[in-house]
Amino acid sequence: MRPVIFAGVAMLMVFECGVAGPPPQALLAPVTVLSATQKAAIGRKIWHNECAGTVDGLTTWNTGEEFPSLGIGHFIWYPADKRGRFNETWPQFVAFAKQRGVALPAVALAATSPWSSKAEFQQAFKGPQMTGLRNWLATQVGVQTDFILARSRAALPKMLATAPVRERARIEANYRKLSATPNGTYALIDYVNFKGDGSLATERYKGVGWGLLQVLAGMRDVAGGQVAAAEFAASAKRVLARRIANSPPERGEKRWLEGWCHRCDTYARPL
Repeated sequence: MRPVIFAGVAMLMVFECGVAGPPPQALLAPVTVLSATQKAAIGRKIWHNECAGTVDGLTTWNTGEEFPSLGIGHFIWYPADKRGRFNETWPQFVAFAKQRGVALPAVALAATSPWSSKAEFQQAFKGPQMTGLRNWLATQVGVQTDFILARSRAALPKMLATAPVRERARIEANYRKLSATPNGTYALIDYVNFKGDGSLATERYKGVGWGLLQVLAGMRDVAGGQVAAAEFAASAKRVLARRIANSPPERGEKRWLEGWCHRCDTYARPL
């Protein structure tokens, strides 16, 4: 019998919602247990996707954004005077790491980002505080990967609770198809980290989301295995193209489409 795991779901609900409770039994789908080698490969892929695999890329402030992005997953950390539509994931990661007993540098424990603007961030980039944070992140790829994995596994009950009742069975079936292969599992993990689970009302342009929920809902009816992984990649590209079409013009999101599509292509390749 293939082993399955549900660990991480309730814990992530605490971090994201502030309230723990068992997810509805009907919303739980088995998820393949990854070997240590597979998990390490996924961590490296995510680091490459977000940071080009560089240590410098572990602390980034993208042009046009109002926040720094930290770690292999580019976890969002808002300054005190800014709040946006995107889910703030750095405090969630810090809580997860502390729960695991990981010692964190002092700067990581601040309530809000200590850098309030991109200019301030760039000025501090080579300083001892941020250099130390990058070096710490480079040694903690495992716990970052575990956090991203737990977020992905917590996403399914949230997505199904948000989805129209008539679509839930198909969305869960598509999730199961993806989770049956290592690269399909990587796709589920990476996409939640990349664009969220799609359940947040704030993560919408013109009322339309771009998260994992929307990608699974947009998949055409295909068999499982590598065919499902390829269709997931194609659906993700369609969802991201729609996001760009709906985005505010001043954000200039079209410049990201090529890179986003290259990332989606990795979902169709064996791990």
